[in-house]
Amino acid sequence: MPIEPLPTTGISKILGLLEVLDDHGGKEDIYRLAQDLHMPFGELLLAIKGAEMLGVVETPGGDAVISPLGKRVLESSINEKKVLLKEQMLKLKVFQHIVRLLERVEQHEVPQEIVVEELTVLLPQEQPHQLFTTLLNWGRYGEIFGYSRDSDLFYLYTPEKQ
Repeated sequence: MPIEPLPTTGISKILGLLEVLDDHGGKEDIYRLAQDLHMPFGELLLAIKGAEMLGVVETPGGDAVISPLGKRVLESSINEKKVLLKEQMLKLKVFQHIVRLLERVEQHEVPQEIVVEELTVLLPQEQPHQLFTTLLNWGRYGEIFGYSRDSDLFYLYTPEKQ
């Protein structure tokens, strides 16, 4: 199965989408949703794609529908949300690949450029720096990855290494 790129959207937009869908009874037409949110349609589609990849939203027939997991995420505390979404992120091939890359190296850290190069090879049609930023932001939320601007090192997150 090929590696699917992450949509350029933030976890906060995905969680916001869940909340809006919940306010609409758990289901809404995607076009109506874009109008109600006053959000550019392309931006909404990226949030929906991200939500689908994380298994919190389904899109049957032009509607966005909260999945049972999405409902659990909505009802969870912030720490429980992180755990649930981390589990989902680790099912995505791009996360699995980068985690394996980091697990193979000493200290479980590499310069940012190594990750960007890896993403370029994995997904040559994508913008690697944009993909890196999304991977980092999602991974930080799920406490999978960390990044030090000072040392330019991308690393596997551990509580001691923040």
